[in-house]
Amino acid sequence: MSTYLSLLGQSFPPKSQFSVDDIPDLTGKVTIVTGGNTGIGKETAKALLVHNAKVYVAARSQEKVEAAIQDLKNNTGKEAIFLKLDLGDLKSVKAAAEEYLSKETKLDILFNNAGVMFPPVDLLTTDGYDLQFGTNVLGHFYFTKLLLPALIATAKSAPDSKARVITTSSSAHGNVVQAFELARRYGLEGIVSIPLNPGNIKTDLGRHMPSLQRSIMNQFLYDVEHGALTQLYAGTVPGAVEFNGKYLIPWARVGPTRKDAQDPKIGEALWKWLEEQVKDI
Repeated sequence: MSTYLSLLGQSFPPKSQFSVDDIPDLTGKVTIVTGGNTGIGKETAKALLVHNAKVYVAARSQEKVEAAIQDLKNNTGKEAIFLKLDLGDLKSVKAAAEEYLSKETKLDILFNNAGVMFPPVDLLTTDGYDLQFGTNVLGHFYFTKLLLPALIATAKSAPDSKARVITTSSSAHGNVVQAFELARRYGLEGIVSIPLNPGNIKTDLGRHMPSLQRSIMNQFLYDVEHGALTQLYAGTVPGAVEFNGKYLIPWARVGPTRKDAQDPKIGEALWKWLEEQVKDI
């Protein structure tokens, strides 16, 4: 019953006590938003630009990202930067991280926002992994791992603000285990790792679902402006640095999570397995 009530509370959350107007000035902050060309990611990039952050939009399609960057510029007067990243291709992940590190020495906020949901079971990543797991978990793990030098350098240079890795998950907890393990391993080095459920949001994430099911679900979904709130709160509000290893739920609240997701043994085993997958890339 408690699990049911928790999910119900996340599906129909109370009115948010946080708004984008509460985001502090982000001048001098460098950020990456994976999947920042569409949906929640694009809305997140928009708010970051409005508050003067330097924003890298990381995604596969240069054409789509450039169109999104132009739209963001039209709306904010600020220009984001394209970073080519295919989370379903580990060599592409490595190339993206190397490209970023060739341009920047710091990284204040990494929004691991991109993801896929319910793809056909025969769809695999370039490296042969299940598309959803390979993109949402393995791809983001490797990207984060490669960017750790910039994150740690940022934390050392500005210990009061720390560096943040914000992982967009869901009530299904797909990549929460990884985010909790990151918090345990790097919390003392000034990295704040926060996984979250952005809410039930109307985006193209459900494009692989049957059309009837998708149309029914859309009747109960919130807009992307609501969807970006929780991760913007986690990534930008000064007080959120206290939530390392905590799980946030809509809208911008600390919430309960499954006990097994918090199990250090499970986290260590997953981390070890993920390390094995990327060691020879």
